[in-house]
Amino acid sequence: MSVQAIDVAGVSRPSNDLRPWDAAIAEPTISVVIPTLNEAANLPHVFDRLPPAIDEIVIVDGHSIDDTIAVARMLRPDVRIVLQDGRGKGNALACGFAAARGDIIVMLDADGSTDPAEIPLFVEALLAGHDFAKGSRFADGGGSADITGVRRLGNRGLSLLVNVLFRTRYSDLCYGYNAFWRHCLPHLHVTCSGFEVETLINIRVARSRLAVAEVPSIEYERLHGESNLNAVRDGLRVLRTIVTERLRRRRAMRHPEAWRPAFRELA
Repeated sequence: MSVQAIDVAGVSRPSNDLRPWDAAIAEPTISVVIPTLNEAANLPHVFDRLPPAIDEIVIVDGHSIDDTIAVARMLRPDVRIVLQDGRGKGNALACGFAAARGDIIVMLDADGSTDPAEIPLFVEALLAGHDFAKGSRFADGGGSADITGVRRLGNRGLSLLVNVLFRTRYSDLCYGYNAFWRHCLPHLHVTCSGFEVETLINIRVARSRLAVAEVPSIEYERLHGESNLNAVRDGLRVLRTIVTERLRRRRAMRHPEAWRPAFRELA
């Protein structure tokens, strides 16, 4: 698979224009942030496919009532368990980002729909000079065995709207498989709670004029359990996020750490 550089102004950016990654980091450490809610049955598959180069796994649990935490600790004794301070995927990711210690942070789903074996492709894009590596099911080499016709159509329309309003060239707006250097965190400023978080992040990355690469990715069906995603409800939340971000004025970061939520890490 290849990685396509995308400029936020809508023009492919030559590789010699990309900013180099921090040369002071000889071997960047990698943290994987995984939000969970009753995912005990799926974690063995997800953990088994994690590359050996991963330095840290941060499970952000939404107060599961199954054995999610016990299974995670059995599979990986060094896993870090964080309890989110609110509800929803957006809040879970924000808590995981605040807890993560790695130079590179990867967003990964716990249901088996995103393949951990693709992580090296995202890391490769970051090492090539990009700030943010964005997964895409619709880039050449990508695909999905899970998306419905309604969700595909909605994603296409919302992606087009963002591309027009923010002068981007995103092929897949609503996909949660991403990786980025930790210096991106103040720019992401994750303040939402639900599945609109991917859209919020993609827009704020673009508005911050960070170097973005799309990485082709294959989405699989959820292994066990039921998704909490609702196409209509969450589609409307995404649309509201797009409009809100378009109306929001760009401002310099006065408090770069203001986005950090409270969280509790289990010993």
